[in-house]
Amino acid sequence: MSRPDGRANDDLRDIRLTRSWSEHPEGSVLCEFGRTRVLCNASVTAGVPRWRRESGRGWVTAEYAMLPRATTSRNDRESVRGKVGGRTHEISRLVGRALRPCVDMKALGENTVVLDCDVLQADGGTRTAAITGAYVALHDAVAWMRAKGGMLAKGSEPVIRSVAAVSVGLLEDEPRLDLCYAEDVVAETDLNVVCTGTGEFVEVQGTAEGQPLTREQLDALLDLAAKGCARLTELQAAALA
Repeated sequence: MSRPDGRANDDLRDIRLTRSWSEHPEGSVLCEFGRTRVLCNASVTAGVPRWRRESGRGWVTAEYAMLPRATTSRNDRESVRGKVGGRTHEISRLVGRALRPCVDMKALGENTVVLDCDVLQADGGTRTAAITGAYVALHDAVAWMRAKGGMLAKGSEPVIRSVAAVSVGLLEDEPRLDLCYAEDVVAETDLNVVCTGTGEFVEVQGTAEGQPLTREQLDALLDLAAKGCARLTELQAAALA
């Protein structure tokens, strides 16, 4: 079974990470996974949430949203509906959880970095693109803090590791990397996998929507995801070089 865009099963889509896409945030990256485009902005503020005060530790959190016409039909803004949807909450929390292992909170000091991940165009993998781009935006925001002076202790290094994320799935029992929307909606099993730059797993989300998944199939999908994340780590490093 051929893929909609002609890729091999273990190929990523065309990945682009464009830094300083927006001029106002302390870190800004447009992350493109094929036709999926997510704008990741990192904003720095002095101080931490009330429950974190006087701890000497910083905080990193995230918000995720989709523009009304990011998909083939228009969706109302959640602010107009008066309620943030469960999917939006879930992905916001996922991005925050994925990014926090990157940071030594004590080295960050009592400062907060908020990652805003806004989907401009969706074609599958929006949450994995958000995590991959948000890491680069976070890195740039911390570099801004260092250059500003006074926000970070001398010699401190808040960013201690990188993370990237990618989707994998089974279609007709074939493991595939980085699913586009046409593949995602028909996949028998799909996983979203977050890995560090050195190959450790931060989070794995997945469901077997058809037949239950065997251990051998799960291992094959995780191996494929780790390979994809390793390639994304290389692209992040190249963007930051």
